[in-house]
Amino acid sequence: MSETDEPRDSRWRHGVRLAVFAAFLLVLFYLVAVARVIDVEAVREMVASTGPAAPLVYVVVSALLGTALVPGPILAAGSGLLFGPLVGTFVTLGATVGTATSSAFLGRRAGRESARHLLGPERSERIDAQLERYGLWAVVGQRFVPGVPDALASYTFGAFGIPLWQMAVGAFIGSAPRAFVYTALGASIGDLSAPLAYSAIAVWCVMAVIGAFAAHRGYRSWRERDVTAPVSLEKAAPESP
Repeated sequence: MSETDEPRDSRWRHGVRLAVFAAFLLVLFYLVAVARVIDVEAVREMVASTGPAAPLVYVVVSALLGTALVPGPILAAGSGLLFGPLVGTFVTLGATVGTATSSAFLGRRAGRESARHLLGPERSERIDAQLERYGLWAVVGQRFVPGVPDALASYTFGAFGIPLWQMAVGAFIGSAPRAFVYTALGASIGDLSAPLAYSAIAVWCVMAVIGAFAAHRGYRSWRERDVTAPVSLEKAAPESP
């Protein structure tokens, strides 16, 4: 194989690897979120049977199910149903942090090398610099954006190389309001007219507005930095003699 063919063949292999990984996640998402092959109610009954250890057991089990792309709102509602709004919120937060770190770790192992290869060294270094400065707040901001599955976003963050500590801290900060919302709704599922349910819905509405505004501002800021960075580098380069 010639030297000119080798990079093209390498890029093709990395592209196929990322495509296979993305297809696997989509199939997994369909099975657990649409086809509902996992009986979450049976899982709750199993956890409830563990007695005093149930909150810790649910943190671990829920984190694993979240990594498998079981929708977070379902797991959080189950936490509220089992443990009430107070304890359930902390259980949901623990599971959320576990899901974020494990998903990011798997995304990093499966996709980071291929993503960097396809992006190229210059763009990869630029993204690494942005993640070092803003990665934590990118995770926080994503948690406020409605309609974005957290586990899928965590896999993507991992593939782009966000450090696991930023995933853990960002998921804890950004998921706190949402953890309360879904856990509280689960705890008040028998009476959605209760003040607790109204409070949860109000918090969700505020989160949605903040998330949409932050996503818009963040995207515009990122685009401006992405466009101006090459110009700045060109101006900073010394002139040839």
